[in-house]
Amino acid sequence: MSASDDSENPEEDGNASFEPDPERVERLREVADDVRGDTSESKQLANILYRTSDLYDPDEETTPEEIVRNVKFILEVNERGGLGR
Repeated sequence: MSASDDSENPEEDGNASFEPDPERVERLREVADDVRGDTSESKQLANILYRTSDLYDPDEETTPEEIVRNVKFILEVNERGGLGR
């Protein structure tokens, strides 16, 4: 594998960038609004889509790793039956 191969696929070396893309943010959030319903599953999916849209929001500073951690937390909370204060 040559050095040029590494630069062609930045995801492999952990240097993937997510350029600001307001249109993508808007589309993801519209889909999230469409799928959000009364079930916990639809609310979870909507929350995951909103968190994913943050990658492309110029006003947000997040990484894919932070989103994965947040999604895991969302799923764990639901599995436990809520925040249970």
